Amino acid sequence: MSRSDLASVLAGARAEGRAVAAFNVIQLEHAEAYATAAERVGLPVVMQISENCVRYHGSLAPIALATLAIADACDQPVVVHLDHAEDTALVEEAVRLGLMSVMFDGSTLPDDANRAETARVVALCHAAGVGVEAELGEVGGKDGVHAPGVRTDPTDAARFVADTGVDALAVAVGSSHAMTDRTAELDTDLIAALRDSVPVPLVLHGSSGVPDDGLVAAVKAGMTKVNVATHLNQVFTRAMTGRLEASPTVDTRKYLGAARDAVADEAARLLQLLALR
Repeated sequence: MSRSDLASVLAGARAEGRAVAAFNVIQLEHAEAYATAAERVGLPVVMQISENCVRYHGSLAPIALATLAIADACDQPVVVHLDHAEDTALVEEAVRLGLMSVMFDGSTLPDDANRAETARVVALCHAAGVGVEAELGEVGGKDGVHAPGVRTDPTDAARFVADTGVDALAVAVGSSHAMTDRTAELDTDLIAALRDSVPVPLVLHGSSGVPDDGLVAAVKAGMTKVNVATHLNQVFTRAMTGRLEASPTVDTRKYLGAARDAVADEAARLLQLLALR
């Protein structure tokens, strides 16, 4: 299976009424954990590299090429995705490197500029067979559209998709980025209305703050791609520090390996949860 394109992976999930999990890659151990999880449960996975991650590493190519190599070795479909890219030059580099999809984030731009720039990115990416995810406005945790009380209007969402040609749309339904507790309450009626109004798969950002039953309800209501980052970072950190406290060592393989194994276990659980298994 290995590398797959976003549109076909999401189309398959949407047709079956399930969702695909999208997990953030920061260290190489993350990508290894997600591949292990996908193989263990026999489900596709999206491995996301954010623009923030690129800044952390200093460039896109090393982490992207390593993640693509792990995707190529995986026996399940893997989409390697550039997440929350605001820099179109970075989008162009991702396409050259062979990433299969990008999330272009023009949410801080004025509405007309966001639509125009998103449409330009879609044209560039589609010419290379690369899928594009986008959103109408800034996601919560960044004082924007997913802040408490802010919601995506179904009519606006449908018009944005028509204006831009995106393959997937991130919508505001009650979640927020970077939550460390799982207390967010999603508006499932709005998710269903968006599903009926928008012709492309819906994406839930900020899913780390949503409890399991809320995630399942969101999928049943119409979510197709579910992004999880902070929650898995917490799993990684707890396992790493726990291993160091239990058995101090300077061998980084010991504690990073423990963190990788813990993330693989939780990623596998989430993959199955979102597939409604």
